[in-house]
Amino acid sequence: MIDWTSIIVAVVTATGAGAGSLYGIRKTSCLTDFKIDRLTEEVRRHNDFASRIPVIEERLKVVNHRLEDLENKLKGN
Repeated sequence: MIDWTSIIVAVVTATGAGAGSLYGIRKTSCLTDFKIDRLTEEVRRHNDFASRIPVIEERLKVVNHRLEDLENKLKGN
C-alpha cells in the first residue's frame, strides 16, 4: 500500500524548497546586477579621469615653462 500522506508532504516540501531557491536566485541576481552597474559606473569615472591626466600633464608643462620664463626675466633685470 502506498503512503500518500508521505508523498504529498514530500511534494509540498520540495515545491516550497524549490520556490524558495528560485526567489533567492532572483534576489541574488538583482543584487549582482546592481553591483555590476555600480562597478561599471566606477570604471567609467576612472577612465574619464585617466583620459584627463595627459591633458593635465601637458598644461602643467606649459605652466612650468612660463614660470621658468618669468624667473629668467626677473633674474635678468
